[in-house]
Amino acid sequence: MTQTQARVTKKGKKYEILVDLEEALKVKNGKGSLNSAVLTSAVFHNLKSGEQASEMELELDFGTKNFDEIALKIIQNGEVVLPAEYIKKMQEGKYKQVVDFLAKNAISPQGLPYTPDRIMTALKEANVNVKNEPIDKQITEIIRQIEKIIPIKIEVKRIKITLPAQFTGKAYGVVSEFKEEEEWLANGDLEIVVGVPAGLIMDFYDKLNSVTHGAALTEEVRKK
Repeated sequence: MTQTQARVTKKGKKYEILVDLEEALKVKNGKGSLNSAVLTSAVFHNLKSGEQASEMELELDFGTKNFDEIALKIIQNGEVVLPAEYIKKMQEGKYKQVVDFLAKNAISPQGLPYTPDRIMTALKEANVNVKNEPIDKQITEIIRQIEKIIPIKIEVKRIKITLPAQFTGKAYGVVSEFKEEEEWLANGDLEIVVGVPAGLIMDFYDKLNSVTHGAALTEEVRKK
């Protein structure tokens, strides 16, 4: 169990409670158990000094004196403080995902793979900020940053896709991320050429088929 603060500011006054980090994050996202998340039975202006908020202040600033209602508001509307160790652990996990992906899919200009250690070093030397989102949505920018440190490229598969008009709205978000060329046809269909990293190709097809119910026509564009 990792203990931390959940806090919110109301009318210039701070309100804090002690919470279990993992459970509080679940509650903040609409899941988890409030009883398991909250580790105090009172609301404080300052947890460290033990300065407790009065019932009158709680009534005025939260519209209630009910502790559970107030605790829920603090967690959902305020900040669950992330300890430095937790942030470091999260960042290391994100870095590892990127390293694993690049070790499998990236090569040097000579066609040779890079070791995970070399990729990790390049990420750190380039001060890459790996975001809390899927790798496929940020890998292009990550490559752009670490190219300053090592010459690296990813094997890309070029696919020509014809999207029927009735699916272009839903499917465009899936394909536009990798778009190289596009042409709207007179009947409303969309012909688009995408360049997808080889390691993401199966996931790409799964997403495309999911939104088009398998109606999209695809053809791999071979190198001449």
